[in-house]
Amino acid sequence: MSEERHSNSISDDEAKGYLLPDTRAWYHATLDEGQPLRLRPSDTHELDLRKERCTGKIRGQKGISTESAKPLLIQRAVRRPSNKRPSEDGTLDDTDNSNTSAEEETLDDRDEETPSNRNSFSNEQPSADDKIPTDKATSDGEELARKTELPADEIPPGEDVDSPEYKYRHSCKRGDEAVAVQIQDNSSWNDVGCLPGFLCVNNSPELLPTYCPPVVSCQSARMTGGACEPQGQFEPVVCPAGSYCPPGGKEKIECPAGHWCSVGFVKPEKCSIGASCPAGSNRNMTFLPPGLILAVDTLVILAMVLFSIRRYFKNKHDTSSRGKRISRLNKPASFFDKNYQAKKYRSLQDDDIALESRITHVQRSDTAFGGNFTPIDAKDDYELISDLDMFIQSMSKCIGTEKFGLSFEFTDLKFQPKKAKKPILSDVTGKIDRGSLWGVMGASGAGKSTFVNVLMGKQACTGGTTKINGVPGDMKKYKKIIGYVPQDDIVLPELTVRENILHSARIRLPSNWGDEQIQKHVDILISCLQLAHVKDSLVGSAAKPVISGGQRKRVSIGIELAAAPMALFLDEPTSGLDATSASSIMMTLKELSRLNITVITIIHQPRAEIFESLDSLLLFGKGRVIYQGPEREVQPYFQGLGFTFPTTGNPADTIMDIIAGQGHLYKTSGDTGIWPLIHNWKQCRGSRRFHSESAASSTSTLANTAAPPSLTNTPGFPSTPTLHPTTTNNKTAEALSLRRSIHSRGATFHKQVYHCLLRSLLQQYRLRSSFFFEIFLSALGGFLIGLAQFKAEGINFRGFFLPPYAVLSSSIDYSSVPLMAVLVGIAIGLVASSPGVKIFGEEKLVYAREAASGHNRFAYYLGKVLSTFPRMLLANLHFTALFMLLATPRIDWVSAFAANFLYFYAIYGLASILSMLCKREDGPLLAVMASLIVGILNGMSPNLSQVEEWHLLWFWRALPGTWLAEAYFDKNVGGLG
Repeated sequence: MSEERHSNSISDDEAKGYLLPDTRAWYHATLDEGQPLRLRPSDTHELDLRKERCTGKIRGQKGISTESAKPLLIQRAVRRPSNKRPSEDGTLDDTDNSNTSAEEETLDDRDEETPSNRNSFSNEQPSADDKIPTDKATSDGEELARKTELPADEIPPGEDVDSPEYKYRHSCKRGDEAVAVQIQDNSSWNDVGCLPGFLCVNNSPELLPTYCPPVVSCQSARMTGGACEPQGQFEPVVCPAGSYCPPGGKEKIECPAGHWCSVGFVKPEKCSIGASCPAGSNRNMTFLPPGLILAVDTLVILAMVLFSIRRYFKNKHDTSSRGKRISRLNKPASFFDKNYQAKKYRSLQDDDIALESRITHVQRSDTAFGGNFTPIDAKDDYELISDLDMFIQSMSKCIGTEKFGLSFEFTDLKFQPKKAKKPILSDVTGKIDRGSLWGVMGASGAGKSTFVNVLMGKQACTGGTTKINGVPGDMKKYKKIIGYVPQDDIVLPELTVRENILHSARIRLPSNWGDEQIQKHVDILISCLQLAHVKDSLVGSAAKPVISGGQRKRVSIGIELAAAPMALFLDEPTSGLDATSASSIMMTLKELSRLNITVITIIHQPRAEIFESLDSLLLFGKGRVIYQGPEREVQPYFQGLGFTFPTTGNPADTIMDIIAGQGHLYKTSGDTGIWPLIHNWKQCRGSRRFHSESAASSTSTLANTAAPPSLTNTPGFPSTPTLHPTTTNNKTAEALSLRRSIHSRGATFHKQVYHCLLRSLLQQYRLRSSFFFEIFLSALGGFLIGLAQFKAEGINFRGFFLPPYAVLSSSIDYSSVPLMAVLVGIAIGLVASSPGVKIFGEEKLVYAREAASGHNRFAYYLGKVLSTFPRMLLANLHFTALFMLLATPRIDWVSAFAANFLYFYAIYGLASILSMLCKREDGPLLAVMASLIVGILNGMSPNLSQVEEWHLLWFWRALPGTWLAEAYFDKNVGGLG
């Protein structure tokens, strides 16, 4: 009989279903011919597959019509109920039945040997045509049944059971009229033979590969993604895991030791270094990365233990040395002792000078900071002189001139926010001389802070002019030589006193200064601020303080003085301090002003001693000036307006009541409001007499407070040059020197990045408990995700077999790889989001303070980001090592590590951005939610094709989770063809 091959397309009506005599199975036929195979990793579970027609070629035999050789079109191994029955001559009954378009059903579990189960796919009862083998079968039928496993009474009459064609067609294991369907023709066999990765042991050009209807157990295994043994003698089978099948498909070889073989391997792949791969291994489980992280963790723990031991003995030695030094100081020394004199008169430039704690013993007069210094000990007094002398020399070298201070002149200053109806500042005119301590006072909302911000250039004025040393210009140009101490002590709690001050000096001092010079400058400053005894102590936070509040304020001041500013602004430096600490802070500011540095501070409710220590006052009310002039003339000024001051009270309290609108408590008649005070000051400001007296008084005050009496005649202490008249040439030279000083300030960009990086690494070391917790969570996340994928044995993708073996495919699995990427993204997001918030969320105030003082913003950001790389690398190493050990996906270890690290970096960046945009307490929660959203929206569901219809593909492409899924899909599926 001639062979007949149907290669033409069929209509939809013809494709509704065919009931084959051998299987009584109805297959859904919907695939079209000629469409190309396209694997798009982004559209994971909606791949466009090549839709080929698998034609079953059945040789025509007696009793079997060629109509039964219609094309068998298979999309997946799913049967449908059908009422079509074969006729007696073997042809299909074309009787119409509405049940032929019923919905798809899965294959029911049924007994292979009963007709009722064989007809379970139909709504009909078993017909009379279904024969059950009985003992009455003929001998020929028994022999045929033994050979073909068919019921003896169902053998078609006239069949030659010994013919090769009959044996070929009835080579299936099923016994219910199963007929093998040829799936590969001679042309295909001659071209490619048995497809790579398959076993075709019994096939040849004469016995081409066939497909046999599977038994129930095999069909169930295939539908659940498993595999089963060949269902016929000539049916190809995919090479099982643990073995490989060389090209040709004639032999199956066990995977040798040191190699691994998954399903369909044609040659073994060598295992990675450190992997355990005995003979027959089906996955590459490498133990090198887990061993590496174990070694790294051991070294880190050992280094920390050794460092702790070293620090313990060092502290013990320092304590012993300090006790011996104190005992030597208490022992009277002879002036004729050569060693004593050598130590006393050692050169200031000697590198061996040990900068010890020098606490100045000062006795104040009744007027508090009158400057009556009484030396308690000659050596301590000499050391104080040396510190001040060295500090002044360092300041002079940094500034380039002996005139340290800046003078400010402002005329008709005005500031009004864009959406405000009334100005906050208006008609503010005055002058602040260099080398003086000014106090800015006023009620709440009077405009004190706004005036200071405008004067130092933090806010641009909306009206008026400002001059620096008589030269008009933009105030922002002078931010490198102007220091600002905020009301809250903005310091890094993880650093010590010296480390906080040293970082500011390294960033803001001239770039041509060496690190040794900078460290000497800082040590002298710490000694002058009376912080030497706590310089190695952590600053601590407000919630967990380590040093006292007054010492924290001194550290905040020292951070600004380390930059050698020519003017210093302070916002309520005494707020929140006890009386003793507040007086100590004001004494420090007074001494700074005697060094010719202009000090301007906002004061709120000062004590009498603090109030009297001020050189000049600037009083505000409703955004306007009420008084500007010497402190000792403020009381006579208000008394001249009719106000009475109590004899036993604090004059500062009385003045605060008056300028706050409570003047009626001190004046029985006349106007006591704020506007009359403002109007009266305008008149006084226009009086030349008052101006001349104020200038003379200020000059006298400056002359009296230029330097401590004990230092005036000290060799090396510079005289007060601000008292000398300046000429035009001197002003020009001073302006040029000031310009050069500004341009030289600040470290280079790469040095700023380096110092920020070191500081951030030191902070992470001090917070190592949170670092270890992050490492633990990373390892736990990798272990759990790997454990969830362990059962798959590295097989996380199943598609159709290539034609013509597509009919042998198991159920497809396009979602495991995207699901793996989702789990990895969620795990990394939960681990990295909270630590990412702390990068900038905890330091927003520090960043704002340093940026305002001239710190390069990008250098600060780059240093912080680089400091997180070791943290991310270690966390990613722990996560990836355990995940790859258990999951063993096809993606190589290096690619998985790189993809996971980039996702760590993306989550860190996302959390950092959120921490800068929201409140500090809301940052961790928002970062965790954002990381979950980013991890889930990775193109799995909804897929990218659907997203493109919504015109939101750009948003999905912007999410890092999409690219993580793309990387995993490409590396796990891309090599499968």
